[in-house]
Amino acid sequence: MDLSYSPDHIDFQQQVREFLRKEWTPAKAGDRQYVRAFRAQATELGYLYRSVPRRYGGGEQPPDVVKAEIIREAFGAARAPMEVPGNGVALLTPTLLEWGTEAQKERFIPATVRGEYLWAQGYSEPGAGSDLASLRSKAELVGDEWIINGHKIWTTLAYTSTHMFALLRTEPDAPKHAGLSYILLDFKQPGVKVRPIRQINGQQEFCEVFLDGVRTPADWLVGERGKGWQVSRTTLKFERNHVGSSTRTVGMVKQLIKLAQRTKIDGRPAIEHEDIRQRLAVIEGYVEAQVWSGYHQLTLAGKQAPAGVLGLTNKLSTTNTYHRVASLAADIIGASALLEPKHEGDRGGAEKWMNQYFGSLGLSIAGGTSNIQRNILAERGLGLPRADQADREP
Repeated sequence: MDLSYSPDHIDFQQQVREFLRKEWTPAKAGDRQYVRAFRAQATELGYLYRSVPRRYGGGEQPPDVVKAEIIREAFGAARAPMEVPGNGVALLTPTLLEWGTEAQKERFIPATVRGEYLWAQGYSEPGAGSDLASLRSKAELVGDEWIINGHKIWTTLAYTSTHMFALLRTEPDAPKHAGLSYILLDFKQPGVKVRPIRQINGQQEFCEVFLDGVRTPADWLVGERGKGWQVSRTTLKFERNHVGSSTRTVGMVKQLIKLAQRTKIDGRPAIEHEDIRQRLAVIEGYVEAQVWSGYHQLTLAGKQAPAGVLGLTNKLSTTNTYHRVASLAADIIGASALLEPKHEGDRGGAEKWMNQYFGSLGLSIAGGTSNIQRNILAERGLGLPRADQADREP
């Protein structure tokens, strides 16, 4: 593992920092026009959307994982915005770059990069979660349009979305994995009904989406008809990498330590209690292992070497650490855990940690449940035999 930067990378780091010093003003973070102009300038210089060709609105830079890490660290330190958040940039754009037609790339990627198209992920359904291939929402090709009927659930931020990429059954007589297609659709039409789901923490981030006679052009099919399972695996790969990042975990632990320092239990700061300190030490050990694992994977990627089984552990280790952090925070705040959780954007006290606690439970499901991740790690990473031959999530 080599953590040192080459002279070229040191020069690049200085360039990025100088750009941020001159062009980014944190006080203007709430100005949408300013942020949009900043992102455009950063993209022009190749700092953002590096893997997206310029003809689709990206920075079009050769792969360089070290430069990408330098950018992430510098932008994070400056609290400057990176790519537009959401499913569109993180999940759909790389999927279209791999599977989409030229017309699809030209139509959807630039608008997604600019934040004009906001995408919902139409995967899970009632009765089709971990066993995703058992989904029943269907699309029928009639003339030059797909007619879509079905019911999606746990669709994050669907109420703010303009479009959806969905896995739909197009071959009803084919084996369930072979009968799915990956299709794009516009939310702004009759037949689309979005119903937010009130969660245990009072938020309504997740939604049900009802599709009743929804129409979408025949050429909004991504990949081949009936081969949507393969396309969906690409999207899931990027989703798991996104969820498995250690960046947020490191920040959470720092906040947890501050919570333990300022919160008193039996008249003493929580961090002075032996059991609290022991649990904090265990959590820090897991996080340090994850960080150094990330550095090792970064080194491998820089050498264009596969991460192997290590790369399959990221999502599982992140979700496990999230839950450990949230559980300890709930114990530290004690009775305050009974207060109503604070919503995103609210200024709140200790009870805001309950959002983290409930969220950690959901994170163990998002992007593939922890048990599914263990199966993937065992079967694909370690080569262990399958416990059975039942169809399971990719």
